[in-house]
Amino acid sequence: LRFDDTNPEAEKKEYIDHIQEIVSWLGWKPFKITYTSDYFQELYELAVELIRRGHAYVDHQTAEEIKEYREKKKNSPWRDRPISESLRLFDEMKRGMIEEGKATLRMKQDMQSDNFNMYDLIAYRIKFTPHPHAGDKWCIYPSYDYAHCIVDSLENITHSLCTLEFETRRASYYWLLHSLDLYQPYVWEYSRLNVTNTVMSKRKLNFLVTNKHVDGWDDPRLMTLAGLRRRGVTSSAINTFVRGIGITRSDNSMIRMDRLEYHIREELNKTAARAMIVLNPLKVVITNFDSASVMDLEAKKWPDAQTEDSSAFYKVPFSNVVYIEQSDFRMKDSKDYYGLAPGKSVLLRYAFPIKCTDVLLADDNQTIVEIRAEYDPSKKTKPKGVLHWVCEPSPGVEPLKAEVRLFEKLFNSENPAELDDWLADLNPNSKKVVTGAYAVPVLKSAAVGDRFQFERLGYFAVDKDSTPDNLVFNRIVTLRDSYGKVGK
Repeated sequence: LRFDDTNPEAEKKEYIDHIQEIVSWLGWKPFKITYTSDYFQELYELAVELIRRGHAYVDHQTAEEIKEYREKKKNSPWRDRPISESLRLFDEMKRGMIEEGKATLRMKQDMQSDNFNMYDLIAYRIKFTPHPHAGDKWCIYPSYDYAHCIVDSLENITHSLCTLEFETRRASYYWLLHSLDLYQPYVWEYSRLNVTNTVMSKRKLNFLVTNKHVDGWDDPRLMTLAGLRRRGVTSSAINTFVRGIGITRSDNSMIRMDRLEYHIREELNKTAARAMIVLNPLKVVITNFDSASVMDLEAKKWPDAQTEDSSAFYKVPFSNVVYIEQSDFRMKDSKDYYGLAPGKSVLLRYAFPIKCTDVLLADDNQTIVEIRAEYDPSKKTKPKGVLHWVCEPSPGVEPLKAEVRLFEKLFNSENPAELDDWLADLNPNSKKVVTGAYAVPVLKSAAVGDRFQFERLGYFAVDKDSTPDNLVFNRIVTLRDSYGKVGK
């Protein structure tokens, strides 16, 4: 694992620490961790050798002048200065005797090439900035174009792998190693992973984070590893996804988000314990159940739980005040509807059938305040609909409260990066926070990172914002693919 830390202004310890942590989380252990800054002395000595061989010169053009001359394929006026003069000036650059911006070391490549990356690339710049890894020893720093291929060679890299946008730099990579008679690794380019309904460009991601369109680099809506991890996606699901899609040189291939979601579901279906939570509670009072008593029922953590395995079950209280989802009740019944309606019965999962006997409305005669129902203790009724539910753990005591964050695709279009106004494509409903959810008591002990399948709702993970007094769950994925519904 090598950090190409050539620019002292862009290096931050937090980035380095995070990369090491996320690589470890993915399940990989580097053979060795190195930094380009470990090689600053060798890189400097090789730059001196490059000047001696007539392949580099000290230039005094400004950034604007360099750009203008490159566009016109014109040589710098200092390109053919004597080698001895460039050696002296480069030494003065190193000793801090020349102001920042007044000189650079440029490679003497080919200003007439058809490849823009051969137009005398800059090898060294003056920067009076201490380096987080190398300290204040240097005031000249190598460019990525100069350092990358040399350090690959010094570290005996067999294959230098990079994405297709670096393909045009291959000529410069080999030109420099050839000019210094250094070992040349094999360079191989592949296309970057593009996933639908999101952006993968570091520049665009940075824009979303710094302009607060999302809640940081680990926002669960982002396809950053930190975001996926916080959302509750496992490292093994990511590795399986990456192995499954393989590698291509096709530059415009898009991998559908539901392909990743498939691998996430496949794993969580086997590893996430079941539990119940009601997002938008509707109160149901069971009139024929004693209001002073509570019954303990057994609920399954796993669909195929065996009766003799007590660890595969959890206790769920049943009392006369039950809460179901608001969306699971309608005033008008229909053939294709399996929820609760006046005069209709449903089965409460792991509990009893209940039948709606009355509906209490608010003063507006529309808003449903409370449902009255009767339960069938004999369980002889066999309704088609099965609902998840939560109830008061003891008379008059509110169920365990939770905050639930529901995430959708961050962008409406499959390929927002192609749009002229990509920001206008942000999905305004990509994050919905439900604050008044009710959960079964067993979830009170859930720890950050724990994953569950909330029956009928999807897979969820405990977010780092969670506290003992305020549980916060992120939806990782829905139970079924809702891909086609997004953005319609």
